[in-house]
Amino acid sequence: MADRPARPAFYAAAPGRWRDWWTLLHPPFTAWHLSYVVLGAMLAPHVRLDRLIASLAAFFLAVGLAAHALDELHGRPLRTAIPAPALVAATVAGLAGAVALGVAGISRAGWALLPFMIIGPLLVVGYNAELFGGAIHTDLGFAAAWGAFPALTGYVAQAGRLAVAPVLAAGAAMAISAGQRHLSTPARTLRRRARAVSGSVTMADGSAVTLDHARLLRPLERALRAFSWGMVLLAAALAVARLG
Repeated sequence: MADRPARPAFYAAAPGRWRDWWTLLHPPFTAWHLSYVVLGAMLAPHVRLDRLIASLAAFFLAVGLAAHALDELHGRPLRTAIPAPALVAATVAGLAGAVALGVAGISRAGWALLPFMIIGPLLVVGYNAELFGGAIHTDLGFAAAWGAFPALTGYVAQAGRLAVAPVLAAGAAMAISAGQRHLSTPARTLRRRARAVSGSVTMADGSAVTLDHARLLRPLERALRAFSWGMVLLAAALAVARLG
């Protein structure tokens, strides 16, 4: 038997005023989902760097800041000491900034971007506040909101329309995000909800492997780290190939 890990996530910093904000941003996961924006954008016939930067900034504000602040306000899963008014302010400011960038984007990419500008904030609030009885706060909702949606938006912000290729890429991003969810859910359970782990696995040769938090967490979190870095590097490679 072993006590649960002290940190609520493998990327969580030690408690502290500014370190709590770092933890709130979920750096590896935020970078992972921003990679889908790049993936979608790089499929466009013509790629504009200014539009790509604006798209990344909008998703960072909406997902990296607003969504995570709202999630922390709803139950304190990361155990930060950030005051509730500050979390509310971060949520409002993040969504407002994302919408403002979306409005500016319509003047360049066209009205095809309008549905994405409306759906985005609805997904942030609906998912993280668990509205509608938690109907969006599911494995499928996570994969669609944080996988498929960023990829599609990244493309439309560049091309002003949809096409077959970004839809296929959105399907890939959705599948990868579903895999992320299947890894992160048991990892979060072990870190945040399980008090202790006990047991063993008996091998074919009769030897026994003792189970504890560390042994169960290690493959889950190593996979999450690897996938987060892999998606960021893939997005970077595509960006260099198209913009370099």
